[in-house]
Amino acid sequence: MTQTSKIRTPIVCVLGHVDHGKTSLLDKIRGSSVVDTEAGAITQHIGATVVPIDAITQMGGALSKLTVSIPGLLFIDTPGHHAFTTLRARGGSLADLAVVVVDVNEGFKPQTIEALQILRNYKTPFVIAANKVDRIHGWRVQENAPFATTFAKQNERVQGIVETKLYELVGKLSDLGFNSERYDRVRDFARNIAIVPTSAITGEGIPDVLMMLIGLAQRYMTENLAMSVEGPGAGTVLEVKEERGLGTTLDVILYDGTLSVGDEIVVAGHTQTITTKVRSLLKPRPMSEILIEEKFERVKSVTAASGIKVAAPKLEGVIAGTPLRVIRGENRDAVVEQVMNEIQDIQVTLAEEGVVIKADTIGALEALSKELDSQGIGVMKAEVGPVTRHDVIETGTIKNPLYSAIIAFNTPTLPDAVDALMETSASNVSIFEGGVIYKLLDDYVEWREEKKREMERQQFEKLVMPAKVRILPNCVFRQSNPAVVGVRILGGKLQTDVNLVLTNGKKVGHLKQMQLRSETIHEADAGKEVAISIEGPTVGRQINVDDEMYVDIPERHVKVIEREMLDRLSTSMQEILEEYTSMRRREDPFWGK
Repeated sequence: MTQTSKIRTPIVCVLGHVDHGKTSLLDKIRGSSVVDTEAGAITQHIGATVVPIDAITQMGGALSKLTVSIPGLLFIDTPGHHAFTTLRARGGSLADLAVVVVDVNEGFKPQTIEALQILRNYKTPFVIAANKVDRIHGWRVQENAPFATTFAKQNERVQGIVETKLYELVGKLSDLGFNSERYDRVRDFARNIAIVPTSAITGEGIPDVLMMLIGLAQRYMTENLAMSVEGPGAGTVLEVKEERGLGTTLDVILYDGTLSVGDEIVVAGHTQTITTKVRSLLKPRPMSEILIEEKFERVKSVTAASGIKVAAPKLEGVIAGTPLRVIRGENRDAVVEQVMNEIQDIQVTLAEEGVVIKADTIGALEALSKELDSQGIGVMKAEVGPVTRHDVIETGTIKNPLYSAIIAFNTPTLPDAVDALMETSASNVSIFEGGVIYKLLDDYVEWREEKKREMERQQFEKLVMPAKVRILPNCVFRQSNPAVVGVRILGGKLQTDVNLVLTNGKKVGHLKQMQLRSETIHEADAGKEVAISIEGPTVGRQINVDDEMYVDIPERHVKVIEREMLDRLSTSMQEILEEYTSMRRREDPFWGK
């Protein structure tokens, strides 16, 4: 087996639907348990793991017969939820190869299809890992075995189920414009996508996935000029961390060129670019993920593709998700301009009215914005960084109470921001914090719907509602100042503090109080008989026994009720409202419209 040191490590992107087993599959390859450390067991950031060629060869025995010219594979474990289209696109743009993980029992989901579209756009070669075959009823587990070995051990019924499920995947891929077949039946890998049945839990089929990836790398990449590791390094900042003894450090995926101790680099801060010199480079041990590695090896230089920790002065303001570039020779101004252009190209659409969003990376900020936009929720302000006092005060000025919210993904709320919530001007502001984007948005939408219901309730309570009453015989308790009479409510809901009119539209007076069985009440439903006091009329003059009266609803209230609340009225209320508006519109056809 020969290797060439000048060929860079291919980057492999792991894509697919949430919960279909992407991180678990990678865990099986590297022998870790990263999945347990992720919020909600869902990957929220792009992590990087180097798997050396020796380890791959041990897992995929057939590889030992190949002449392998690459040093290994660098896996990027990307988020699976559809909110992360942007992060996956960043991963896709960095990736040379991809594994699309599909639950063989559930088939393709919208996120899986999204992943395939990204790979098609970037013309990235990929294999399908048809995962969770061990969940098929009656499956006989053969730990870490190649698929051909384990498939031969299954009974005819289980083999038939596997074939059917794979046939369904082939059909779906065909619908999407891809030719595909089970990997061991593929004759031309340039024209057909290989589908490898796997189990991330038992390791079955994993050797075959690795063999396919090495084969694709050998076929598509060794002639690619971008494989050269020579030239100034270029990478993406995964995470900004405070490390004991080192100060602020950057976790970086180096995807092109070489990065060395002493190199001058350009990175992106919140307001400007930062130029500094690399003091230390720390490389995670092989088979370890950079986001959770605790013990690093100090190196003088690193070549693409690698996950690397960079220590340097002035890194405090660096934004995760932004580029890192090495300055060599006389290209300083060009490199600085390139980094500035990249950080200014944040794909966030701002609206005049909307929520405030904060996140720890540009990718997450874009993902939040995209998800909110898909739900018709505007974004007024979007920034990377913690929630500050200024954010809270600014959110407090938003007029629409449904937008008086800050959505903060994976970023803290500073103490002065918490204090600001106590101030009168910001007392209506709510902050939603969390490490899983779709859960954050679910919480915000639930809050918004409750807020909307509360506003409707308040509006409903302030509206004068339809009602019709008849003065009962032998129930005149006082003729005037005020008149006190017994009435039957013929329809609607009768409230106190409303005006009354006769059915011909003549004004009667103001209903001040209402009693039921000598007890003062403020409203009564259709069918009830109550005593009411009316300021203004005299019984025997303006009103008489058996007279029918409507509640006099202001025109602006009628407009609100008819346009926004009609479906919330009882049938009785709707009928009385129709009678009342018909009476009003006899004189003015456009009244209340």
